Amino acid sequence: MSLRTPPYPVNTISNPLSAPKPAPHKLPVPRDPHRAGKALLWGLATVVIVLFHLLAVAGTDFDPSLLVDGWRGMARFVTDAFPPDLNWDQVIKPGLEATLVTLWIGLLGTTLSIPSALLLAVFASRTTTSHPAAYQISRAVLSFFRAVPDIVFALIFVTAVGLGPFAGVLALICHNTGVMGKLWAESMEETDQGPQDALSTAGASRLQQITHGSLPLVIPQFVGLLLYRFDVNVRSSLVLGLVGAGGIGLLINQAIKSFQFDTMLTHIIIVLILIIVVDQASGFIRRKLAV
Repeated sequence: MSLRTPPYPVNTISNPLSAPKPAPHKLPVPRDPHRAGKALLWGLATVVIVLFHLLAVAGTDFDPSLLVDGWRGMARFVTDAFPPDLNWDQVIKPGLEATLVTLWIGLLGTTLSIPSALLLAVFASRTTTSHPAAYQISRAVLSFFRAVPDIVFALIFVTAVGLGPFAGVLALICHNTGVMGKLWAESMEETDQGPQDALSTAGASRLQQITHGSLPLVIPQFVGLLLYRFDVNVRSSLVLGLVGAGGIGLLINQAIKSFQFDTMLTHIIIVLILIIVVDQASGFIRRKLAV
């Protein structure tokens, strides 16, 4: 049986879905009326930044040629430092003991500043205090503690309590209160105020709103910032030892003054190991908190 030929070609059937679509009409991009003003502003900002850097170079006697000319002194310094002195009784053992003191200074300087930093942070946050005077006073106190470097606090406390790690702990408590209180206050201002408003509507007191509405939301951020500050304070306690606040910094200062650069290098290696261990431990805890 033969198939009949259709009365019309198959490929002549029109398919509306396969028809070519007209090209979209491109609208012109509107011209920014403030383009010239923005360009002028960026140009002025660039000029000001360059001018400030030129003034900074002139004010600090920045001269790389001096570093190039002094390569002999640097080479002699490196030659005297290598190899490091690995005497256990006279160098490594005292260095390890002083490194533990440095770690304890950083630990106490961080943890003992928590109450004062938390109290000032609550009063320095607009979401947890409604008194403008308390807010301004708390902000001023935090600004003062941040403005004064920890090494200046160490010099002050050394004259008050004498040489030793206790002065370093007191210095870190003061400075860390200002830094951590500022960070915590900003964290509380960035949190959702829904729970606190709900507690206020339910008749909760101001203290209950803070303890049950604001603080639970920022505890993970508080812990993360606290670990970060502990990491920083361990490094700072090393510098505080240079001014008599104890720790491994004091031994490094003594080695430099006595031109025992091989001993200094050994202490620096010990400090490097301590910093790596503290950094890894802090990072591990922060990762666990983020999970």
